[in-house]
Amino acid sequence: MTTTANTTRATTSSIGALILTGIVAAVAASAATMAVAAAGHAAGVSLDMAGAPIPVAGFGVLTAAFSLIGLVIAALLSRFARRPRRTFVRTTVALTVLSLVPDVIADAGAGTKALLMLTHLVAAAIVIPAVARRLAA
Repeated sequence: MTTTANTTRATTSSIGALILTGIVAAVAASAATMAVAAAGHAAGVSLDMAGAPIPVAGFGVLTAAFSLIGLVIAALLSRFARRPRRTFVRTTVALTVLSLVPDVIADAGAGTKALLMLTHLVAAAIVIPAVARRLAA
């Protein structure tokens, strides 16, 4: 009796599913980060950074942009990585941690910094698992 390993790469249909899932996750994450920012602002947390206000819509726009960059990373990993899901999760978790650094050193109050970091974590919690599920283990 012989055993064969299934080493198939992502097909066009799975790339399509990956892209659709990534876009839906990006939209959901954008809405969630805008909701978190709006709730924080309503609770009295300043959205000012270096004396300039951050518009609530800006949270959504940047979340969508960086989520789509993550989707490009996922598509490339699905094609070239030996273990796309594992590599994607490790890469995006590391990038999420790195994304917190500018918030820590930002010219803003402690509440604003915490709110900014929370929006990064909310977006990552939505996008990373959704996209990872579409990648081969």
